[in-house]
Amino acid sequence: MKPIKIIVEKHADGYVAYPLGLKGVVVGEGDTYEEALADVKSAIRFHLEAFGPDIFDMESPVLEAFVAEAGVALS
Repeated sequence: MKPIKIIVEKHADGYVAYPLGLKGVVVGEGDTYEEALADVKSAIRFHLEAFGPDIFDMESPVLEAFVAEAGVALS
């Protein structure tokens, strides 16, 4: 079992989840946090079966993840 950091975002119409530190695009979604997390875990397993263990970025693993908020001018 390899620990993977997963970001889960709450939107007005549901949840979106995606892992950090994998090569390629893997996304899960659901109406609840739990559904999105289960969906992304299933997507990670499929991605691993399809592309093998090389999907993990071993050279630069994600040690920590932070959420920051900043203002950006919209011109």
